[in-house]
Amino acid sequence: MQKLFDSEIKVMEIIWENEPISAKQISLIAAEQIGWNKNTTYTVVKKLESKGYIKREEPGFICSSLISREDVCKAEAQSLVDKFFGGSKKALFSALLQDEKLSSEELDELRKMIEER
Repeated sequence: MQKLFDSEIKVMEIIWENEPISAKQISLIAAEQIGWNKNTTYTVVKKLESKGYIKREEPGFICSSLISREDVCKAEAQSLVDKFFGGSKKALFSALLQDEKLSSEELDELRKMIEER
């Protein structure tokens, strides 16, 4: 899976929330939510299509995702683990657990998730 850049993730979020959706609608939402112009949005849409993350159909340049949000999240999480924690998920969780902002409820939920695995 090729890396998605932040701009591509923003467009994917719009697509996931609204698919199938026309490129015109994507550009209107991106203009409203992000402040992008039409050309910027269309450029990102074309990159996503060339990377194989979306497909478009005529008429209307209708876009649909070819990859799920969940799959992208898993790949991005693995990339984070590889990049900053030497591939160790344990090191990532250790760093997260050192965060004093975690409530006891959140810690309990994490314990439960681990036990259910």
